[in-house]
Amino acid sequence: MMIQKYFLVEPKKLINTNKFLLLNSKCHKMSTSFAEENYLKIIYRLSEGHEDDISTNAVAELTQTKAASVTDMLRKLAEKGWVHYQKYQGVRLSPEGEKIALGIVRKHRLWEVFLVEKMGFNWDEVHEIAEQLEHIESDSLIEKLDAFLEYPKTDPHGDPIPTKNGVMPDLGYLHLSDMKAGKRCVLMGVAKDSAVFLQLLNKMQLSLGSALHVQEVNAFDRSISVSIDNAPAAFISHEVAKNILVKLA
Repeated sequence: MMIQKYFLVEPKKLINTNKFLLLNSKCHKMSTSFAEENYLKIIYRLSEGHEDDISTNAVAELTQTKAASVTDMLRKLAEKGWVHYQKYQGVRLSPEGEKIALGIVRKHRLWEVFLVEKMGFNWDEVHEIAEQLEHIESDSLIEKLDAFLEYPKTDPHGDPIPTKNGVMPDLGYLHLSDMKAGKRCVLMGVAKDSAVFLQLLNKMQLSLGSALHVQEVNAFDRSISVSIDNAPAAFISHEVAKNILVKLA
């Protein structure tokens, strides 16, 4: 037997809490699990700059999960209306799924700014911590965090921070690997934010704001000779250069 409970909401008015909770739950957005949020974020990441559907194998590779398990999750996300998925044809985010994914990206990048600027972490230390903090649900906390940080436009890696309305700014950065000899540019971000890559940039004395002057582009392996902040030129491999984002000086 269901026990009926009542509580006072106005003087001399009682409301059945069982009915209230049922009605109240219908007014709230569908909740997401950590795993679902991670999948939506990964699908968004894979779809950036691409119009084609994302393959199950691509999602499996980034999640380090078996393809069969990925398929099960994609079906669940499709049932909730967050992705469009057809077996053997791939997956893409629905408008609602993209909105959720951008919200997670926004929280992740704001927390990275907080960890670097307010907590003293290095840019190669914050990704894993932000991975945990990004799942906090409180919208009011994130808006206050944004205001506390004075509304940053980019994270410590130069990635744009989506607005609270779910708009991802287009910063128009270029890849260092596309620069011609003689060009001057400024390091604005990185396309890869793994700790090992950022630690490599640290060793090379490369950081956001570094002034770069491309001296030479090697025709054989496409490595480039670059002067960093007016220091003697050093060679940077094509693999590294294609993951460094710049704007022309």
